Amino acid sequence: MSLESDVRDLWARYDAGEVDAASLDETDLATLEAFLDALEAGDVRAATKRGGEWEANEWVKRGVLLNFGLRETRAREYGDVAYHDVLPLRDTADLAARGTRNTPDGTVLRRGAYLGDDCIVMSPAFVNVGAHVGDGTLVDSCDTVGSCAQVGANVKLGANTLVGGVLEPVEDAPVVIEDGASLGAGCRVTSGFVVGENTVVGENTLLTPRIPVYDLVEAEVLYGRLPPERRAFTRYVESTVGDHDLFEGGAYKPAVVALDIAAETLDATRREAALRE
Repeated sequence: MSLESDVRDLWARYDAGEVDAASLDETDLATLEAFLDALEAGDVRAATKRGGEWEANEWVKRGVLLNFGLRETRAREYGDVAYHDVLPLRDTADLAARGTRNTPDGTVLRRGAYLGDDCIVMSPAFVNVGAHVGDGTLVDSCDTVGSCAQVGANVKLGANTLVGGVLEPVEDAPVVIEDGASLGAGCRVTSGFVVGENTVVGENTLLTPRIPVYDLVEAEVLYGRLPPERRAFTRYVESTVGDHDLFEGGAYKPAVVALDIAAETLDATRREAALRE
């Protein structure tokens, strides 16, 4: 049987109440461990781009959920740190040979997280189970990469950036940051939002499907995605609640404005490569 069929079978039995953390046997535990190994190797991913759209791999997300539902919280240690969790931290012995580095004192890579070659993860930062971080990507200080989030190659996540994941419902694609994108410090990306390739996002921008994106290049309003090759930032637009008597002088709501990316913006992001020399 394949890993996918093993996970699907285990999920069916778990969903039917036939197996729980107390009754887990060695064969089922081996399936859970093999699944986490496959995530860390990049052999399986929580989402795949098909026909230009990102789609969830439901069985992969169920595999992550099984690792929570079928494991008990217990005391663990990593170096001098004692903690309690259902999962251990990720073994980082493989990173050095691939040119990937994570700085000490606060860099947390949870079991089941994938990091590509030549990545940099600055402390403190957290990369959760099921997350996929592509080659050459920088995860800066105080960043969080959520469960099942898909971050492409040569991405820059500025300091204090949150890339949310989407673990449930399993049919929903997670947050995706495509290749070459650059997010300024303090950005927040949530609820399955997709940032297109080589797009540069200004500091403190909130990207969520509930906030409209005014794409001035194609003259359209989008929800849930930023197109490739854009320069995006937050602006405020008039809100209909301003018609209420309580809002003297009007009311405004946040929006994201997307412009054609300028050459000087691309040049500035390319200079970040100096950090790796």
